[in-house]
Amino acid sequence: MRLTRFTDLALRVLMRLAVTDAGAADLPTTRAVAATLEVPYTHTAKVVARLQHLGLVEARRGRGGGLALTAAGRAASVGGLVRGLEGAGDVVECEGAAPCPLRGACILRGALRRAQEAFFASLDPLTVDDLVAAPTGPLLLGISGGPPRGAQGP
Repeated sequence: MRLTRFTDLALRVLMRLAVTDAGAADLPTTRAVAATLEVPYTHTAKVVARLQHLGLVEARRGRGGGLALTAAGRAASVGGLVRGLEGAGDVVECEGAAPCPLRGACILRGALRRAQEAFFASLDPLTVDDLVAAPTGPLLLGISGGPPRGAQGP
């Protein structure tokens, strides 16, 4: 199974925001997150809008604005996120414009559906906060140029 680019980017945006202290004076903007992750701003803006709609990200406007991960975003199950972002589609397309002639008696479709669910289930115990444990979190901080979450200034 392969994740869509949208889901991949959504997970990376959540990880980037997870290493930022929500109370920080300089919250990252959508443009800054896009630059850090080296992806187009327009794609990142669409992902942020979806994550905001899901209640995982808060976007603040104006002075002191930027993006912050919500408590629900920090605690979100990666398996649940991937399920929700990927949708309920099958791994293979048995119906559609050119339906498979085996669809009525095929064992493969059910086996692939179970494999897909096993994939999601293996991600269920992980939270977004888990994804930024060392060594990932410090690496994200290094490429984003931000201070570690909870770090004290001079």
